[in-house]
Amino acid sequence: MKDSPPARTIPEDPTDPGLPRVGQGKVRDLYEVDRERLLIVASDRISAFDVVFRETLPEKGCMLTALSRFWFARMESLIPNHELKEDWSALVRSQALPYLRGRSMLVRRLQPLPLEAVVRGYLAGSAWQAYRKGDPLPGIPLPAGLREADPLPEVLYTPTSKSPAGEHDRPISFDETVSRIGNGALATEVRERSIAIFREASRYAETRGLIIADAKFEFGLDATGNLFLIDELLTPDSTRYWPRDEYRPGSSPPSFDKQFLRQWLETLGWDKKPPPPSLPAHILAATRERYVEACSRLMGEVGY
Repeated sequence: MKDSPPARTIPEDPTDPGLPRVGQGKVRDLYEVDRERLLIVASDRISAFDVVFRETLPEKGCMLTALSRFWFARMESLIPNHELKEDWSALVRSQALPYLRGRSMLVRRLQPLPLEAVVRGYLAGSAWQAYRKGDPLPGIPLPAGLREADPLPEVLYTPTSKSPAGEHDRPISFDETVSRIGNGALATEVRERSIAIFREASRYAETRGLIIADAKFEFGLDATGNLFLIDELLTPDSTRYWPRDEYRPGSSPPSFDKQFLRQWLETLGWDKKPPPPSLPAHILAATRERYVEACSRLMGEVGY
């Protein structure tokens, strides 16, 4: 009788914090610490058109986390956020600490609102695509004759649905946000806070030579109904940044976000459904450069 082969030991995943994973987004992984706290880990995954690619951008998660922390601190006078200023390192497997440091955030466990709060200062992206086809934004008429990247007559709140993974978000009217939230006063507060954050961020970005064309915010409630900023804040994944000195209305300005990647993908004839195409090294490098540039312009010397 032959001896049984020795059992093989499966190596431990050096990215696993050793906590129950309770959610996974396109970029972020959520782990349960206890009933009141979560550990959010920003990966280096990259997505476009709601599809996650096989390739990654080195240190992307660290850049997103550093920039979110930067903006959370600047906006604390306007609204509290979900981050907890506690040392979480003893809560996770020590083997995972090299990966987790710089990309992880200990946060309050809140109830997310079922919408994404989008604010626009310029006609760009999906709003421009809809406008040029003659499709109005829900409940918001715009004057005729606007060009791509034109400043809007006023800052607009254009929320979207928060669709399940694999489905595209869609624009919704303010009345629909009231219906989704079930509270008109809360829906109004979300709109007002979103616009206030956008205006404050735009003022600061202008001092750094940047225009914020549009941005997406997410909110959550605690058990007593208090409103908090959650997820990420004003990162290149959720915000369209343009360099002020290269801005020209009538065309799409260069941007420090994923628009460069999206524009390249549009040339492939891809149907924007999984599986995604492979991303060449030069496209990944050029995309990463834009993230690094946004961080360094906004925060100065970048350290993760």
